[in-house]
Amino acid sequence: MPADPGRRPPPRTPPRPDRIRRIAGGFAFVPNEFLHQGFFASLSHAERSLYFFLVLAGDRNGVSFYTHDRICDALELTLDDYVLVRNRLIDNDLIAFDGRRFQVLSLPPAPIASARRPLVTQDDFEEHDPATIRHLIRSSLDRRR
Repeated sequence: MPADPGRRPPPRTPPRPDRIRRIAGGFAFVPNEFLHQGFFASLSHAERSLYFFLVLAGDRNGVSFYTHDRICDALELTLDDYVLVRNRLIDNDLIAFDGRRFQVLSLPPAPIASARRPLVTQDDFEEHDPATIRHLIRSSLDRRR
C-alpha cells in the first residue's frame, strides 16, 4: 500500500540527542544518494576511503590540495594503488583531478558499472572468487568440528 503523500513519517529521536552533529568550521557532507543509489556499493574499500578522505579535505566546492604523498600516508596506500584508486574515481565521474587539485563532483545520475578486474593474486581470489570463498569457509568450519 503506497504511503499517504500528505502524511509525515514519525519523528526519529536519536539515541544521543546531546550529541547531534552540527556543521561548524569545516564543510564536509555526503549526500544520502551516495548510499541509496548504489555508489557506496559500487566502490572498493580503498576507493571509498579515498573518496571520503577527499570529501573531508574539500572546501565548499569540494576542492582540496592534498599531495599524493600525504594521501598515501593517511590511507596507507602504495603509490601504485593510489593511482589506480584515483583513476577509478575519475572514471566513475565522482572526482576531478587537474594534476594539482582534486574536486569532489556532484553525483552522476547513477553509478558507472565497470568491468570486473581479473583475479590475479591469492588475495584477489580469497576476496572475490565465490568458489575460493566457499572453500575457505568450509575449511574453517571443518577445522572447528
